[in-house]
Amino acid sequence: MADGVNEERQRARRPGGRSARVAAQVHQAVTDLIGERGYGNFTVGDVATRAGVADSSVYRRWGNLETLLADVVLTRLNAQSPMPDTGTLAGDLRTYAAQVAREITGPDGPALLHLAVALSSSGERGRQASEALRAERTRQLQSMLDRAHDRGERAPDAYEVLDHVLAPMYIRVLFGLVPLTPDYIEGLVERVM
Repeated sequence: MADGVNEERQRARRPGGRSARVAAQVHQAVTDLIGERGYGNFTVGDVATRAGVADSSVYRRWGNLETLLADVVLTRLNAQSPMPDTGTLAGDLRTYAAQVAREITGPDGPALLHLAVALSSSGERGRQASEALRAERTRQLQSMLDRAHDRGERAPDAYEVLDHVLAPMYIRVLFGLVPLTPDYIEGLVERVM
């Protein structure tokens, strides 16, 4: 009997199983609803219906809508933008900036950026999610900058890259000033270098 329970627990924890599918469906439902209705204009019930799951599944896993929204932002934006290693800081920054530009102008990108902004002013949980996203982006950038420093290259600090490369791209997408052309991205990287 105990072996059967342990086997069931192991199956439940296995990545890619039902739990992962439900999370992916719920995350996509949130992203779609943000894109269609905007922040604050849907409920857990709306998310559950769109995802094809029971409300209780959403509440059991996330507890409330704000926690779910924070999880969507952190998961979707942090899962993207693998850190390139081209051998030079300029190459790494160009590649990374181009990846970020593709993500934030892609089908879900604007909705996720709007959600991240809305969460940052929506209470303690939202501020925590916003801070976690900033911390993760800073950590990612710092690893790239540390590699450059180890190679003997002059490297700006992570906040300079955030301020002069990522922030302008985010602002353009948030205000609908797209496309983010390769020349525009190249100019951002050149200025920070």
